[in-house]
Amino acid sequence: MPTIHLTTFVAAPADRVFDLSRSVELHKKSMAKNEEKVVSGVSSGLMELHETVTWQAKHLFKNRFLKSKITAMQKPVSFIDEMVKGDFKSMKHEHHFKQIENGTLMIDVLYFESPYGSIGKLTNKVFLTSYLRKLLEQRNQVIKQYAETEKWKFILTR
Repeated sequence: MPTIHLTTFVAAPADRVFDLSRSVELHKKSMAKNEEKVVSGVSSGLMELHETVTWQAKHLFKNRFLKSKITAMQKPVSFIDEMVKGDFKSMKHEHHFKQIENGTLMIDVLYFESPYGSIGKLTNKVFLTSYLRKLLEQRNQVIKQYAETEKWKFILTR
């Protein structure tokens, strides 16, 4: 099963980074290039334990749907979201937040499994793992940008 491990330093407190990572509004902003929108479930605010959201977005030249659920949460240290329904055979995204002296280490561990056996494995190697890593990096840069400036107040004080 392919795994993406990404660590991003954010010069902000862990609780702020944790909350921004659960923000539906900020997720939409970070994925605007893919026209991502909520089609059911939590449509604003912060995702909480056991809540679901279904996203629609353009990825790889096609409108795709992904329904995910927050399956575990330890505020402000970690949360896990898992695919309930979507194009993958399975997907699990662990979000970890480690407070350090000058900020927070935001650690993403994404596990995913493509359908279609050998063809899916080849697709992962050729481009899908790289594509998903770039999406995570893009999302994390938006979280970092908001967390490190006064912009976070416009997202978290609604």
